[in-house]
Amino acid sequence: VQLVESGGGSVQAGGSLRLSCALSGATDYSKCVGWFRQAPGKEREGIANVDMTGKIFYAQSVKGRFTASKDKVDATWQLQMNSLRPEDTGMYYCAARTAYCGYTLQERHYPFWGQGTQVTVS
Repeated sequence: VQLVESGGGSVQAGGSLRLSCALSGATDYSKCVGWFRQAPGKEREGIANVDMTGKIFYAQSVKGRFTASKDKVDATWQLQMNSLRPEDTGMYYCAARTAYCGYTLQERHYPFWGQGTQVTVS
């Protein structure tokens, strides 16, 4: 299983970015894909997950500003980030698990990870 994030970059506060996560390999791992981020000096934080049933769950810190989705055809997930703030700066990761998402955004529940993409908001 391989996950590859893309779409990170630098943006001014109030701007937008769209991240993508491409999954290849065993499709069983696409039952749930989560988005996480890690700011410098802080622990990794779960911010959203997308279940194969279509359910999407958001952390309070991003609810109303970020939108997670899955492409209907390809094994690709997106994270649309609007109204970005300096505190959104960090490395963003997607991760996959074989079970349905539920409401878990704990990284220990996601065994497969991408390498991350940097988001910087100034």
